[in-house]
Amino acid sequence: MAYQTFRQEYLQVPPVTRAYTTACVLTTAAVQLELITPFQLYFNPELIFKHFQVWRLITNYLFFGPVGFNFLFNMIFLYRYCRMLEEGSFRGRTADFVFMFLFGGLLMTGFGLFVNLVFLGQAFTIMLVYVWSRRNPYVRMNFFGLLIFQAPFLPWVLMGFSLLLGNSIIVDLLGIAVGHIYFFLEDVFPNQPGGRRLLRTPSVLKAIFDTPEDDPNYNPLPEERPGGFAWGEGQRLGG
Repeated sequence: MAYQTFRQEYLQVPPVTRAYTTACVLTTAAVQLELITPFQLYFNPELIFKHFQVWRLITNYLFFGPVGFNFLFNMIFLYRYCRMLEEGSFRGRTADFVFMFLFGGLLMTGFGLFVNLVFLGQAFTIMLVYVWSRRNPYVRMNFFGLLIFQAPFLPWVLMGFSLLLGNSIIVDLLGIAVGHIYFFLEDVFPNQPGGRRLLRTPSVLKAIFDTPEDDPNYNPLPEERPGGFAWGEGQRLGG
């Protein structure tokens, strides 16, 4: 019974979110079981371009460190904001969502050549949070019951939280920068006088990922509900 319930809930998760979060969890499990090591996964331009270890272009987005608070924190944010985007502003537009992944990943990898970061998954999560927050500007957030603010401030609050924990804010700044570039090109510039759409999803992605009808069994997360998700003891985070 428990397995059937879990399977049903798992299949309710939209495909891109399901694939990415599952890959992250399985990669972490493989490291924990010592089937692979982080040294086989991290972003290293020399190994990628000179030794053709091209898998590192993908695997560096899949490992968030050993199982612990930081891993769980990142997985919660990745799952929720990725799912809310996919079931919200990208509902019925899976190809466009995949294109955002590819565009964000390519741009972030390019920036990664100039910053000292070996894993870019956390920055990618911040990018997703940034895009969601800008598309839901009126959602009120409650962070650990300590701060109440509008959604667009969420990435900056997370950066402040990283700073308090003694972590480098380069990760947060990279995610915010890439998220802002995507948001500007997709949502802002096309609506300006003389503006136009510069980001266009390739037809091959539309042919592969877009389906003519929505799945009637989807159970979307409440993206626009004020207060959003429960976090901690009765507190709410997200929208």
